[in-house]
Amino acid sequence: MAREKFSTLTEQMLYVLMALKSDKCGTEITEWISNKTNGRVNLGPGTLYTILSQFLNERMIVETKQEGRKRSYRISNLGMKLLQQEQIRMTNLLNDLNAFLGDEHD
Repeated sequence: MAREKFSTLTEQMLYVLMALKSDKCGTEITEWISNKTNGRVNLGPGTLYTILSQFLNERMIVETKQEGRKRSYRISNLGMKLLQQEQIRMTNLLNDLNAFLGDEHD
């Protein structure tokens, strides 16, 4: 069975949405993510613009400004709901893992 689109987010998708709490262009998004993760998560332009295009198509983000080729984006209410759902999913996952690791193993 195929999973529903955005039923889980990749790490890159998660950080892109988080970065867009305020207006940012592509370069600012990649810099924010790199700074936030101490360089652990890096996005190439192809990956970033694929994610942005998917999020725009699904109305998870909105375009806020365009100056020539430079475009800025911000997370939408729908995108915030998606982040909240992902937080619940990840919390449940972590709780399951903690319970498993706390159990005596057979």
